Amino acid sequence: MSDFNAKIIDEFRANEGVVGGPFTGAPMLLLTTTGAKSGAPRVNPLVYLTENNRVYVFASKAGAPTHPDWYHNLRANPLVTVEVGTTRYPATATAIEGEERDRIYAAQVARMPGFGEYQEKAGRTIPVVELVRVETS
Repeated sequence: MSDFNAKIIDEFRANEGVVGGPFTGAPMLLLTTTGAKSGAPRVNPLVYLTENNRVYVFASKAGAPTHPDWYHNLRANPLVTVEVGTTRYPATATAIEGEERDRIYAAQVARMPGFGEYQEKAGRTIPVVELVRVETS
C-alpha cells in the first residue's frame, strides 16, 4: 500500500471517517478487497456516491489508462468489506454497465467535476461499482 493511502486510512480511522487535505468534505469510505493473486486483504480509501440508499464507487485511478488493482481484485472476488464512518459491513461489489453506469457517473461528475476530467484523461470507460450490503443473521 502506498504511503499516501496509508496516511488517509489512518486519518479515516482516527477521525471516524473524516479526512482532510485534498479530500476535505468528500464522502470517503474504506474498501477492503481480497487480492486476486495473493489472497491478502487490501484496503483502499475511495470517494463514494450514495443515491437512493445505494452506494457506488468509481474505478477512476485519477484518470490513469488502466483500472486500479482494487477493481481487478473485486472482479475476482466480489465479497468486500466497506467502512463508512465507524460502521463496517460486508458487501457484494457489482459493476454497473450501460445507461445506468452512464447516469450514475454523470451524477458523480455533477457533484465532483474532477471525475469528468478523470474520464477525459483515462482513454477507457471508468467502471462504476455498486456496493450492496450483505445482510448477516
